[in-house]
Amino acid sequence: MSITLDLVMSYAVQVALGLAIFFIGKKVAKIVSELFIKGFEKTPNYDKTLGKFLSSVLYGILLVVISLAALSQIGIQTTSFIAVLGAVGLAIGLAFKDTLSNISSGIMIILFRPIKIDEFVEVAGVAGIVEEINIFHTFMKTPDNKMIILGNASIINGNIINYSRKATRRVDMVFGISYGDNIKLAKDSILEVLNTDERILKEPDLPFVAVKELADSSINLVVRVWVKSEDYWNVNFDTIENVKLKFDEVGITIPFPQVEMNTKGH
Repeated sequence: MSITLDLVMSYAVQVALGLAIFFIGKKVAKIVSELFIKGFEKTPNYDKTLGKFLSSVLYGILLVVISLAALSQIGIQTTSFIAVLGAVGLAIGLAFKDTLSNISSGIMIILFRPIKIDEFVEVAGVAGIVEEINIFHTFMKTPDNKMIILGNASIINGNIINYSRKATRRVDMVFGISYGDNIKLAKDSILEVLNTDERILKEPDLPFVAVKELADSSINLVVRVWVKSEDYWNVNFDTIENVKLKFDEVGITIPFPQVEMNTKGH
């Protein structure tokens, strides 16, 4: 009876120590991961998406190590436990291969950073501002304030257009004028509008205006200017309006499509 009681007490102590290792270790792992992300924030070119991901990975690794240490303290053979865990992991992997595809794609997005939080991008056929990237999904907000949730695999497997990564963008516009209008006057009028807009840059190229094509109902002038990426849409909209007002002022007309019909009498 005494021997049995001693065994129970001995095993109870092992279990208590194992639980203590797990819960104390879990708190320590949390503190270490938080200290890591605080230190990472002080590095040059800090990326909060990458920092959050690396902190989560570190916490997960520490938690696995702590769990194995706790199980070993209790007396469970961790080698066989790891083998069982591997078999279970394989079965789960086969059952959730689409989910794992999102996970692997999420890791690629976070490590290689084709998109980052707060950037305006076009992926998987939709465009918006990236608000969050986690291991499974990417959350985006459209310009009209709709939330889009994309599986990471759909982003990696398609084309990615990042409108925010470069500091400058080129605005391309086309203005049609009537065949009876003076081309030089139209070009000078457009350049006058462009040169009075301080948001339009002189580098890498000066504002450009040229005849693009002689269309069915109009002479089409192409306009190309460089702006800061954040000014793209405002410059685009303002230039269209201001060019129309300038054309009205100097008598340049913007024609609408016309079709000539000739009827043959009988």
